Amino acid sequence: MKKVLLLLPNGFEVLEASAFIDVIGWNHLEGDGLTELFTCGLHKEVVSSFNQQFIVDYLIDEIDVESYDALAIPGGFEEYNYYIDAYDERVLNLISNFNQKNKVIASICVAALPLGKSGVLKGKDGTTYNSPKRRETLQSYGVNLVGKPIVQTGNIITSHGPSTAIEVAFLLLERLTSPSNTQAVAQLMRFDR
Repeated sequence: MKKVLLLLPNGFEVLEASAFIDVIGWNHLEGDGLTELFTCGLHKEVVSSFNQQFIVDYLIDEIDVESYDALAIPGGFEEYNYYIDAYDERVLNLISNFNQKNKVIASICVAALPLGKSGVLKGKDGTTYNSPKRRETLQSYGVNLVGKPIVQTGNIITSHGPSTAIEVAFLLLERLTSPSNTQAVAQLMRFDR
C-alpha cells in the first residue's frame, strides 16, 4: 500500500487539497487499490482559506516519515495565515525529511514557497503562483524559476496555481503506481489527459 501524507497548514486552499484527496481516493476504490491518503497539520482543527474548518488525522509531531511514500501540500492565502503554518520549523523539517529519503513531494501554487524555504529546491528548477512577490520569494531561496505551469525536478513537483491541482495529483499517482493505472483512473473520473 502506498501512503500519501497531505499536509494541511491553516489557510490552505480547499480546491488544491481536494484534488489529492479525490485522485488518491478514486485510485483506492476504482484503480489498483494500492493508495491511501492521511492528513496532518500543526493543529488538530485546521481552518482553510475562506474559513472552512477541518479535522486532520494526525498532528505533525505524530508523523513517522518512514511510514509514508509521498508528501502532498496545497497552497493557500496569506490573508488566512497560510505562511504562519507553512513556514513553521516543524513543517520545514517534515519537508526536508521527505526529501532526504527521496520520497515524492507534490506541491501546488504557493506551496512551493515552504519547499524553497526548507532548502529542498536550492539550485533546482521550480515554479509558483504567477505574482511578482511570490516568484521573487521563490527565487530568493535559490530556486531556478521556470515559467511553466508544472515543473518536475527529481522527486519534487511544483506548479503555478489552482488550475494545475488535478494534474499534479495525477502526476503524484503516476509516480506511486503507473502511467497506465493513472490513465485508467483519469478516464473513470472523466478527465481527458
